[in-house]
Amino acid sequence: MTHEWAVEAHGLVRTFGDNRAVDGVDLSIRTGSVYGVLGPNGAGKTTTISMLATLLRPDAGEARVFGHDVVREAQVVRQLIGVTGQYASVDETLSATENLVIFSRLLGLGRAEARRKAAELLETFGLTEAATRPLKNFSGGMRRRLDLAASLIAQPPLIFLDEPTTGLDPRTRAQMWDTIRELVATGSTVVLTTQYLDEADQLADRIAVIDRGRVVAEGTADELKDAVGNQSLQLGLVAAADLGSALDIVTTFGVPATTSPEARRITVPVTGPDEVTDLLVRLREARIAVDSISMDKPSLDEVFLTLTGHGVAADGEDDTAGTAAAGDVACPTTSTREEALR
Repeated sequence: MTHEWAVEAHGLVRTFGDNRAVDGVDLSIRTGSVYGVLGPNGAGKTTTISMLATLLRPDAGEARVFGHDVVREAQVVRQLIGVTGQYASVDETLSATENLVIFSRLLGLGRAEARRKAAELLETFGLTEAATRPLKNFSGGMRRRLDLAASLIAQPPLIFLDEPTTGLDPRTRAQMWDTIRELVATGSTVVLTTQYLDEADQLADRIAVIDRGRVVAEGTADELKDAVGNQSLQLGLVAAADLGSALDIVTTFGVPATTSPEARRITVPVTGPDEVTDLLVRLREARIAVDSISMDKPSLDEVFLTLTGHGVAADGEDDTAGTAAAGDVACPTTSTREEALR
């Protein structure tokens, strides 16, 4: 696509009863980039993606995909996008090949072309050896790869990936990262929602932080980190029992801190050497022994704590709107499956 902006959204709103799941979201996503949407459970990430992907109708605001309105030109938009939701829309009773053939046929491919495309995608995603195996025998990582493969049958210029690596082991997660990079290298635009801070840091060209239905910050990873502070102080304590007392002292400085109880470590955003000195003096006065000190750029953990007052994995209601929307692209019926496979 030659359009400069893959996605332009202004003032998107979606409510469910008394719950304002999305409350005036603005997004501008440049073509040929990876755009990360970061937020905790219930922040409104999936609901936002569902509106952009035409699965939910906005209550207010407007959005365009490559210049096409997602409400008035929904059918055109659907031809330009691929969606991989949190829950795989595949049939567990069928094999990987059969699932891909069905989706290919539903997208208008002929029988021979559908089988060729299925074989090509299975090879791309390392699933050739399991091509004839029923999905009920697949691991979680294999299912996620197959679901991504299904969304790429038509090679769409815009791909929505809603938490694609949730629950994957580190090796499979790294493979998925490589796949996402390859998609962008071959011309696709990827919109990635995630709860994994390192994932957004590694993949996204720009990141929108969403909390309670609103975009609370937007920029590159470095820009977001710079907004928190130039550096963060990492303190390693001698005794794990002192962690609570040390955290109490840190909070009196009015800055959010993250802790790692297993490593007896506290990470604190700081603005300069004077603040570091004052903090160390207070710890010494409280007889809290420190065995290591280091300075580093703040992580996205600190960014999220500063912007929202809670961690990215904070408890919250599930984004039920997104789950319902995912159901709109459920598996084909039995009769449709049989017809597609013939």
